[in-house]
Amino acid sequence: MAERYWIETLGCPKNEVDSAKLVGTLLADGYLEARSVAEADLVVVNTCAFIEPARQESIETILALHGARHPESRLVVTGCLAERYGDELARELPEADLVAGFGVPVTLGRTRRQRPERTPAAGFDLLELPRPPASEPWAYVKVAEGCDRVCGFCAIPSFRGKQRSRGLDSILREVDSLGVREVVLVAQDLASWGRDRSGGVRGSSHEGGAAPIVSLISAVADRVERVRLLYLYPSALTPPLVEAILATGVPYFDLSLQHASGRLLRLMRRWGDGSRFLKRIEEIRRLAPDAALRSSFIVGYPGESEEDHDELLSFLGDADLDWAGFFAYSEEEGTYAADLAGKVPAELVEERLRESSELQDRITAGRRSALVGTEIEVLVDSPGRARSHREAPVIDGVVKVPRLLEVGSFATVVVTGACGPDLDAEPVSLAAVL
Repeated sequence: MAERYWIETLGCPKNEVDSAKLVGTLLADGYLEARSVAEADLVVVNTCAFIEPARQESIETILALHGARHPESRLVVTGCLAERYGDELARELPEADLVAGFGVPVTLGRTRRQRPERTPAAGFDLLELPRPPASEPWAYVKVAEGCDRVCGFCAIPSFRGKQRSRGLDSILREVDSLGVREVVLVAQDLASWGRDRSGGVRGSSHEGGAAPIVSLISAVADRVERVRLLYLYPSALTPPLVEAILATGVPYFDLSLQHASGRLLRLMRRWGDGSRFLKRIEEIRRLAPDAALRSSFIVGYPGESEEDHDELLSFLGDADLDWAGFFAYSEEEGTYAADLAGKVPAELVEERLRESSELQDRITAGRRSALVGTEIEVLVDSPGRARSHREAPVIDGVVKVPRLLEVGSFATVVVTGACGPDLDAEPVSLAAVL
């Protein structure tokens, strides 16, 4: 009788792709998906270790699934937490039968308690493994692993390693296999895709020294109706890259800004400042007035003053972003910021988070309300839920539509209402009757 698996995924879209690759491996090994944790013979937790709250969530999830699984099942912990703290985690979490870092098959060991495995298995490369067709009309596609940047707050390069880009043919084969209408390209530093490969794809037909990512966007856009990019470093947003994104028909720009104070960004070992960011945003909106812009910001980084925070608030008001996320600074062992003076008190960090979030909530609500009465094209993700070019899956709001619209179809709808981040809409033909 076939064994059954259950995978719980925490963290970012890149982890979602890793889990999809693990599913592909498990299915090839003859496993079947379980209907619940209690039914599973193999329970896998794909963890996140980016910041302290993510690590706590990972530990709590491991313990909760241990309590829910049946006594003869195997509990495997993998992902970033396992890679970063593997030996320590194995010692401190006897509930786990195996702690498997990157490149270690989670099916190692068919008996209960296993010695933690830290050596990658030959030929087991999550980045290149096949995966099953997507279960939704869209899918993330991870095009690179690791990062070459040295941001002061980020420990990811220490356990994900240097950037390692996939080849173009490998990416396109995966895109073709998914059977989706929208592909969301992800990587830690997406705009740098291909630069680490010997020969790369620099010899593309694009003029003006276009980065390899431009060729990738064009190639993927030839295969699916929508291409969306997540995590763009602002200095990499060159005119050829902007033009390539606009050419896909999805003017959505997820810019990793992190702050607006130039002084603080230098402490973060990052490029830019509020005025430079505003200039790029204005250039995008001049070319595409309906462009949607998202970013994320760190609040409470060591040395952040009231003036820095006020500069961020002023920037948010001027930038008028569609979406933004705010995160409290998390001190990460081994990073540049961990040794900086000027720690911001926790209560002040919470106050600044609240101010930033409340301001952005008002801005987002205003931008959504401005769409009432307009026609937009949406992709129906599930019964009653759709997205236009303005909404990335999972992280942004949704467009609520009649359930009669077919999942996986595109539809032209008119926006009839807005509630915070979400929109209500009706098909144009129905709206005309109503």
